[in-house]
Amino acid sequence: MESKNKEDEEEKSSYESLPKSSNDKLLLNNPRIMATIQTMFEDFENELQGVACLSEKEIWTCGNENDSIILYNLQGEEIKCINTKSGNMPWDIAVTKLGDLCYTDAKERTLNIFKNSDSCIHEVTQLESWIPRNLCCDSSGDFLVIMDSNDAKQSKVVRYAGAIKKQAIQFNEKGERLYSSSSFKYICENKNLDICVADKVENAVVVVSHSGLLRFIYTGHSSQMSFTPVGIATDSTCLILVVDHDHQIIHAVNQDGQFIGYIENCNLQSPWGIYVDSKDRLFVAESLTGQVKKIEYKNV
Repeated sequence: MESKNKEDEEEKSSYESLPKSSNDKLLLNNPRIMATIQTMFEDFENELQGVACLSEKEIWTCGNENDSIILYNLQGEEIKCINTKSGNMPWDIAVTKLGDLCYTDAKERTLNIFKNSDSCIHEVTQLESWIPRNLCCDSSGDFLVIMDSNDAKQSKVVRYAGAIKKQAIQFNEKGERLYSSSSFKYICENKNLDICVADKVENAVVVVSHSGLLRFIYTGHSSQMSFTPVGIATDSTCLILVVDHDHQIIHAVNQDGQFIGYIENCNLQSPWGIYVDSKDRLFVAESLTGQVKKIEYKNV
């Protein structure tokens, strides 16, 4: 118990040492669209779903009915195209600290990585009784993967160092489940090492600490308005950005769960996946138009 309390105190100390965002005029009233990238994922049967930044000028994208993962520049020019090893659609994509592309294959139950060093796809691990869904790469180089059980009754977040399972997060301190058993969940790591999961079916964003302790659950800003979270990302000031798909806006929440404001007035059309680059520019994938919009959303 003493070591557990010590761990909790260390986590609390790490939170307090982080720079706090000033809520005053943090977000632009009228965000600026810096670029619009048209992808090939633009029809109803192959909607754009995922986006991941390779750099400030290049983005990986994927759709929901195609085995292609395509790299575009900001001018909408195709730089590279790879196809999944199995021929299945990638469930989700992310980029590692080294700039390698990784993706999950739900049908094959695999986590895979495309390495720039040899331009080959390597299978990292294959699961047996669980189906990998969305993923992100954390600050230490590990993978965070949210997965569902084969019987669709359970869900958990697992941290992998390569193929080695380091941590599993599934329940709160009372033994209650943290996540719904649906496949519509999205994940990212915050700069304070919190793990943030947008759970579309539960209409909530669930945030746990690095060690898996529940910190807060965000269910939207207004009780008068529904909340349908999908894509989620964080920026350099620990701001949590989450797409509200039904209302076509983005909620901005600080690292303690306090609502900061909406990112709106961007003419977003069916936003889904999002990503934030190293300069806090927001990339939003629109599922129906097949476009990715690069947006300046903060006062600097």
